[in-house]
Amino acid sequence: MSEPLLRVRDLAKHYTSRGAKFAVLQDISFDIGRGEVVGLVGESGSGKTTIGRSILRLVEPSAGSVRFDGEELTTLSATAMRRMRPRMQYIFQDPFASLSPRMTIGEILTEGLKIQHIGTTKERLERARTVLEQVELPADAITRYAHEFSGGQRQRIGIARALTLAPEFLVADEPVSALDVSIQAQVINLLRDLQQHLGLTMLFISHDLAVVEYICDRIIVLYLGRIMEIAPSGELYTHPQHPYTRALLSAIPSPDPSARRERQILNGDIPSPADPPSGCVFRTRCPNALPACAEAVPELREVSPGHFKACIRDDLP
Repeated sequence: MSEPLLRVRDLAKHYTSRGAKFAVLQDISFDIGRGEVVGLVGESGSGKTTIGRSILRLVEPSAGSVRFDGEELTTLSATAMRRMRPRMQYIFQDPFASLSPRMTIGEILTEGLKIQHIGTTKERLERARTVLEQVELPADAITRYAHEFSGGQRQRIGIARALTLAPEFLVADEPVSALDVSIQAQVINLLRDLQQHLGLTMLFISHDLAVVEYICDRIIVLYLGRIMEIAPSGELYTHPQHPYTRALLSAIPSPDPSARRERQILNGDIPSPADPPSGCVFRTRCPNALPACAEAVPELREVSPGHFKACIRDDLP
């Protein structure tokens, strides 16, 4: 088996507030193979964006290992990390806040090339036109400003900016959550086509399991900074093993009005990372919790080939 492009082991992120330290990520471990799209799903506050930003060191992880193409990123100097950045790019969630209103689209798209000292001015503009064509926007967009475009078009510009440096790996951080439902499918289709055409490896972050099903090969389910389940996409949707995954899946609307799906309502809100439950962090909202769930953090264990869950129970129907 070939070495994965990305290997994350025991990733953790801690913050300090009023003298007290609390964890927003703990013991995060997973691999992403070359050309694979892995979905990262969970409720708001589960730590999804922190994982994406920690991998690229947009925030510094507190502990753990992140190896990209065999190289440990967490120990790289600022200069060495800057040289690595063209290979790893980020698509931000909000297409309105992530594009400067004072820069033309051409300036936005060529900024990374300029920082990396790649090409002449003419070559950078040619590259900008190429990536605009890849995201299905007209070449004359380079002379215009972000406010002249719709939300869906702005997100295409954000995707183009990420592609300008010809990266191998993308973190797509909820790239369609700020868009109208009618536009979401277009952007998802674009990302899928680009991934296949360019051979990109991708971590696709979302709070919506219905969105990731279409584009992802495997899915990681996150809750309160810990991984609950990892499985191939088809396996996760047909045979979910963790109660939290089952609750998320039960909330997906069915396109068939006659289909009946029992909705599993989770009680309460996701706890604060400053005061997490003991043992399994999901137990306070889990309909299948046992007293033993409060005693120890369950290990992420393989229950079938490529399918992992962090739950002590094997007797769930």
